[in-house]
Amino acid sequence: MPRVRVTKLKAKLSHYLRLVRKGETVEVYDRDKPVAEIIPYRKNRLRVTPPEDPAGKWFETPLPPPLPPEVAKAAMDMYWEDRRKEADRFLEGVRPGEAP
Repeated sequence: MPRVRVTKLKAKLSHYLRLVRKGETVEVYDRDKPVAEIIPYRKNRLRVTPPEDPAGKWFETPLPPPLPPEVAKAAMDMYWEDRRKEADRFLEGVRPGEAP
């Protein structure tokens, strides 16, 4: 793969385009740093398109079945216990009659 600096590419563009037409890829450098590739044109190049949502619209997706009542109650009890502990930690430094 030929490598060329920008200044030389500008001076000999036709030469490098001939190489590309023959199927070569040309690497373009600016001060020893690669900045571009000139690649041969292909009419049937693979195009990337966004995937289609297999489940349809998000609001048409069915919800999972509800939790059994005993599991839901246990989860809510744990949640409220955590909230109480958090509130207690927050209020530890507040004196009675004082706003938090």
